[in-house]
Amino acid sequence: MSAAGKKKYSNTVIAICVQETTEDGSNLDFDGRFDDRQKDLLSQSFTADTLVAALSIPGASVRLFYGDDLETRASVEKIVHYVQNKIEKNSGKAIDSRLFLDVELPADRWGVKMETAIKDCFAEGFEKVIFLGSRTPTLTAKLITQAIDELDNFDAVFGPTVEGRYYLLGMRGQYHTSLSQFDWTEPTIYSDVSNTLTAEGLHWTELEMWYVVEHPEDLEYLVRDINQFRLQGDEVTAHETELTLSRLLAESEA
Repeated sequence: MSAAGKKKYSNTVIAICVQETTEDGSNLDFDGRFDDRQKDLLSQSFTADTLVAALSIPGASVRLFYGDDLETRASVEKIVHYVQNKIEKNSGKAIDSRLFLDVELPADRWGVKMETAIKDCFAEGFEKVIFLGSRTPTLTAKLITQAIDELDNFDAVFGPTVEGRYYLLGMRGQYHTSLSQFDWTEPTIYSDVSNTLTAEGLHWTELEMWYVVEHPEDLEYLVRDINQFRLQGDEVTAHETELTLSRLLAESEA
């Protein structure tokens, strides 16, 4: 399902960039707790949960960006097939009209990948673009929806992390500020980007602080939030990550 030749579902798009286990500026690093195979499985479950959250938001198209690599392509197609079957089985509704797959990302720095995806979405005619990475499996549909709503009044919306980075970035109307100009490995990246938008006279706002799952301490946040979701009756958010993590922990104890 490529974007070419397909009719836009809406004026809003959630652009998910599938991150490799080793990415510019950040890595999946759990102090040796998981081997490469296990980290790949976790990464796949993170992507699946992000996709499920995005597709649960009515009135938004979803575009999935990933590198043109055979292994990555196979992994993404497996994830999409699984999510499609799951959603269509539960809802009885096809998602083909809302989901677009794109293999357009260069093997380059993270800022270049972000810029490529966001500019491409605006070029397709979308008016609101919400950009997400694939390492925030506990990100809820409610928070993504809030970001979309904020773009009614602001040029940009940011989702900050404790480390001074981003878990979400949204833009309205057009592409603002070249993201490829920044060094996304720097711990000051949040202030670098937000200060640049302010200097350019653009109005932005931010969501509540959240986190990406990349380090051992993030696993603690992950388990805490999953438990809280389940206590609140939410059986959907981070469901695939919960299953994968439980399986991997059982493997380590065997």
